[in-house]
Amino acid sequence: MNHKFDQARKEYENTPLPPELGKRVEAGIREGKALHRRRRFVRRFTSCAACFAVLAAALNLSPTFARAAADVPILGGLFRVMTFAQYDTTEDGIHYNVSVPKVETGDRGDLAETVNAAIQEHVDLLMERAEKDWADYKDAFFATGGTEEEWGGREMDVIVDYEIKQQTDTQVSFVVTLAEGWVASMEERYCYNLNFAENRDITLQDLLGEDWVEICNQSIREQIDASVDDEGFTLFFTPEMGGFTTVDENTAFYIREDGVPVVTFARYEIAAGAAGFPEFPIA
Repeated sequence: MNHKFDQARKEYENTPLPPELGKRVEAGIREGKALHRRRRFVRRFTSCAACFAVLAAALNLSPTFARAAADVPILGGLFRVMTFAQYDTTEDGIHYNVSVPKVETGDRGDLAETVNAAIQEHVDLLMERAEKDWADYKDAFFATGGTEEEWGGREMDVIVDYEIKQQTDTQVSFVVTLAEGWVASMEERYCYNLNFAENRDITLQDLLGEDWVEICNQSIREQIDASVDDEGFTLFFTPEMGGFTTVDENTAFYIREDGVPVVTFARYEIAAGAAGFPEFPIA
């Protein structure tokens, strides 16, 4: 599904921005940047026994809603990651292309329940925000003189997708992407690194040892320095401008198939938007 998001993002990023919405989009970018800094990819939420009932209600926008309980065995008797819900339809000008993951572990602790509840909350917030953004955009368009002909059946894309980065018999690393694309695109990513043998999150310290902070900081600084061109230009902000300073326990990362952790930052968090989501393999 990633190619669908890439296509949607390109289409909407190339859509001419109506002059009357310039200030709104600029404010949205600033708000999005601040939101990313506040969230810092928080991975833990309170367990919720009815989380999937709430998620289904949030996504159940038409009878075409589909639950895809993939027939995948629990690997090593510990867990499986499956597609809990798939939804691909258009309603009220919003095209929903949704694929929501679910972690199943049987009776092995509450780690899966906590992760599933976190994913549910992110999806619910995306749906609420997208509906509001689309309504605001449509109201502004017609309030400033836009016509039905000029509107031309415009649509917003709302996308939920996930990618498993590494999976073994006892652990998994995957990334959930949530996005909306209209006159400007907004995307969030959440990383989950789970050890089901010990019923806990995998940490950078687990992978890199006691000196994990210094190891990460040195590697990231070296990669940022290497991005500077011959004229001294780089997309990365200086520390004084809000750029990279240090990793901490809340720093997002995923684990590559070869076991290398990849530290990742949100768009605008430490670099200009053109840098996308900066990623730093810590080999």
